[in-house]
Amino acid sequence: VQLVESGGGLVQAGGSLRLSCAASGSTYSFNPWDWYRQAPGKQRELVASISGGGRPNYADSVKGRFTISRDNTKNAVYLQMNSVKPEDTAVYYCYAQWIGSWGQGIQVTVSS
Repeated sequence: VQLVESGGGLVQAGGSLRLSCAASGSTYSFNPWDWYRQAPGKQRELVASISGGGRPNYADSVKGRFTISRDNTKNAVYLQMNSVKPEDTAVYYCYAQWIGSWGQGIQVTVSS
């Protein structure tokens, strides 16, 4: 199973971005997913999770601004990022819990 991320880039503070992560080669749906991020010089941190039953959880730093969602028909997970801040700048990684695999990482840069 291969995970492919897309949707990163440069955005101004207060703007929005949508990250996507799709799993190829897997027919199992309703999978639990995570989104992590790692800023320069910092440890990788958990940003959002969605359980197999679809329940989301968020880090306090993004609660109310980010939304995690999943498309079971496409075996994909998304991270809608609204009202972004410069401190959201990081490399973002999706993580497929059910196979223990990481996406390749995608850069998100928020300018002030």
